[in-house]
Parts: sequence; C-alpha cells; structure tokens
Amino acid sequence: MTEQLPFNQEILWFTTIAIDLGFAVVLFRLFGRQGLYASIIISLVLANLQGPKLTEIFGLQTSMGVILYSSIFFATDLLSERYGKQEATRAVMIGFLVSIIFIVMVSVSLFYLPATSPETSAIAVSMHEATATLFNFTPRFVIGSLLAYLISQRFDVWIFHAIKTRTQGKHLWLRNNISTVLSQAIDTIIYGIVVWWGIVDFFTAMQLALAKYFFKVIIAMIDTPFIYLARGWDVENRDWIGATSAKAQ
Repeated sequence: MTEQLPFNQEILWFTTIAIDLGFAVVLFRLFGRQGLYASIIISLVLANLQGPKLTEIFGLQTSMGVILYSSIFFATDLLSERYGKQEATRAVMIGFLVSIIFIVMVSVSLFYLPATSPETSAIAVSMHEATATLFNFTPRFVIGSLLAYLISQRFDVWIFHAIKTRTQGKHLWLRNNISTVLSQAIDTIIYGIVVWWGIVDFFTAMQLALAKYFFKVIIAMIDTPFIYLARGWDVENRDWIGATSAKAQ
C-alpha cells in the first residue's frame, strides 16, 4: 500500500514532526503535566520500535528514531518552563526507567520459541524472526542509547534553568533552542562513540552522528512556536477524567 503513495520525503518529514509535536501539545492541553509525561513515554517507545527504520531526508541518511525523538525535548522544556526543574527531572527519570523496562521485556520475549502448530507455524516463525531483527538489542545499543538519553536529558534540564536564571525568565526562545541544541549534541556524541566507534573508525562514527545532528537542530527550531503556544495555557483545572470520577462517587 505504501508503495502506491510516493510521498515527498522532505514534506513528509516536516509533516511528521508537526504531527508529533501536535500530539504532545494536545496531551498537555487535555491532561497538563501528566500529558507531558505520557508524551515522553510514547515518544521513547516509538523511537525504540521504529528507530531501526532508516530513510533519507535531503539526501542524508537518518532514522525514524531521530524524528520521533522530537517531542521528548519539547515536553521536557515545557515541564521546566511551567512546573520547574524538579518536575522536568522527574519526567526524565520516568522516561529512563520506561526505556529499561521496554528493553528488558522485549528481550525476554525473544526467548520464547515460535508456535509449532501446522496451521500457524509459518506466520509464527515469520513474526519471531521479524521481532528478533528489530529488537535483538546489542549491549552497545542498550548502553549507548540509555547513557545518551539520561545524560543529555539531565543536561537539558540543567542548562534550561541556568539560562532562565541568567536572563531573569526572559527569552524563552533562547533557552529552549540553546538547551535543546546543546543537549542533542551531547546525545549524538555519546551515542556515536558508544554504539558506532569500534564498529567503524572514530571519524566515520562522528560522520554518522553529525548527519543525525543536522536533523535534530532543525527539529529544535521547529518546536519553538509550539512551546510558545502551550506556555500560557491554563491547564491546571483540566483534570476532567478525575473530576468525572469524583462526581460519580
């Protein structure tokens, strides 16, 4: 089906980023800080699920993991802006533990042998092999991705508030972009060194990392209007599910 829909890759890329950030904004609008927690978790799971899928944008190779990572830094910065450093750090640690749980549970599932019933054995083997192809995580990938996420996200929260203090709460665009660009650089370097260096030489590892960083910088700039849009919303009284449950009781 997808082969019959030849989308322009660059337009599709910008559209995907807008949809990803749009969903994060909707979750925040409906559920406040809990919605931002959910956005981070969803993006991490999607990045792990679709991260191995490689594509080309502007003639450069990148992965879906980079694209679907965009709303994580947006959500962290919005949490920092609205609720403070402690809430943003809490969200980072929740995301870190979710990543560990996801990797462990998917890895455990690979130990189960596919069904051998004649009616389902073919599809069972096919699905088992497909799952193993996607999720047979190497130690390099696990260590690299977890380290990159934890260190870069903690740095993002720290530098965001350092800039906010220096500018006396002014220039949201400045702290949003600088914190994301610098933390994404840390994320990219750590991932490139831990995951790629040793498989390829250091120069090639940094080349692979730099190509992905190009897209991360553009995404950092794109999310600025979204954070301005959401910053001033009054979402504290939008716990409509909780309110409905309380009335029912």
